[in-house]
Amino acid sequence: MAVDLNKYLNERFKIESKDIRTYSPLTLAYIGDAVFEIIIRSILVNKGNTSVNKLHKRASDIVKAGTQAKLAELLRDSFTEEESDVFKRGRNSKPHTKAKNASVMEYLEATGFEALIGYLYLTDNMDRACDLVALGIEKAELDILK
Repeated sequence: MAVDLNKYLNERFKIESKDIRTYSPLTLAYIGDAVFEIIIRSILVNKGNTSVNKLHKRASDIVKAGTQAKLAELLRDSFTEEESDVFKRGRNSKPHTKAKNASVMEYLEATGFEALIGYLYLTDNMDRACDLVALGIEKAELDILK
């Protein structure tokens, strides 16, 4: 049985859930970035003890905007209609920052991907978020699971 972290945290800290439709796509991307990073870091750490420098390098290579944009491109056909709408809202948002090592288009695609992961997290659908991340890892042929 899957336990949704967001639901657990809301219950634990007595936070009343809000209407997800009131969240801006950049707010969804903000939490989605952290959720994606915790998924990737958890995979890496749970594979066995490794130096922190190696963990950081491997995680950074995956959570960067360029890789997120690539995952979004590879996954787009797997999105439901609702997921596609959330992704597009994130991609079409007007972020006030830019990634250091990514093009504007990569950054916008990554923002859409993060918004989708954030949306899934906030709607207590971590199973789907993990399914998409796993499928993206497979399609991108990332060696994270080896």
